[in-house]
Amino acid sequence: MDQTNDTVVFEFVLVGLSGSWKTTIFLISTFSLLYLSIILGNLFIVFLVITDSHLQSPMYFLLANLSLIDFGISSSTVPKMISDLLKEHRVISFHSCMTQACFIHIMGGGEMVLLIAMAFDRYTAICKPLHYLRIMSPKICILFVVTSWVTGVVHALAQFFFVINLPFCGPNKVDSFCCDFPQIVQLACVDGDKFELVVAANSGFISMGTFFLLLLSYVFILVTVLKRSSGDLSKALVTLSAHITVVVLFFTPCMFIYVWPFPTSSIDKYLFIVDFAITPALNPVIYTLRNKDIMVAIKRLCKVTSSDKYC
Repeated sequence: MDQTNDTVVFEFVLVGLSGSWKTTIFLISTFSLLYLSIILGNLFIVFLVITDSHLQSPMYFLLANLSLIDFGISSSTVPKMISDLLKEHRVISFHSCMTQACFIHIMGGGEMVLLIAMAFDRYTAICKPLHYLRIMSPKICILFVVTSWVTGVVHALAQFFFVINLPFCGPNKVDSFCCDFPQIVQLACVDGDKFELVVAANSGFISMGTFFLLLLSYVFILVTVLKRSSGDLSKALVTLSAHITVVVLFFTPCMFIYVWPFPTSSIDKYLFIVDFAITPALNPVIYTLRNKDIMVAIKRLCKVTSSDKYC
């Protein structure tokens, strides 16, 4: 990562979130509570899946990995955002900025692939129940997880090696609370239109393509179930409702940020908050609220750790 020849910018100023002292206290409290819920909720799901033998299935294996990714993507942004709210001069070094952007896209790209894997898992369970365990074998599940991480790394590095070679010689203010490649490209000392298009094509194409692929898969599942028995449609809707909710929450901000990139409006930074703080905090609730297996597993855990009256 050598920028000595062309780059004279050694740090970026993050100006995304600012306001009065009362507003700052409110934001610190809100994001601290959100991050605490992200840690407790997502790591609790991982712990529950690992320790409860009744949850040793492909569906929950993928869910545990999704929780790890949610925890990772929040940890790469939210703690820095909270600490910056306490500072008057909010800066991030050039190297740290690039590293943060890479982590965001590694986790984000990995989550997209993992959501596809979870949709395939639900398709197999609902439409091919007799072949479910054969199709969703442990090897296939591990392959899905490895593929998600490899895809995330390739996706991030493709943009990283493109952006790192751009010259940065002047503006260094980022109107956001974290670094991301679209905002960084805007600060390069070049005619940025074609470079912005490259970044948009990378992230935008993946976001839009994955979103519509997932929606089509859910529609296909529901149509297949409806053809077999209209009575099973409500059961399928209950099963898929959590997945559809998570997909909409995750991809709606992504598409606004990357499909229509580099807006003059400052709405992007608030969409980042949805993706990096609100959605990871809601995912554990969404996946557990109507999931009988996990609720039963929680009750079993309560019985082991305390007396029945506390559960």
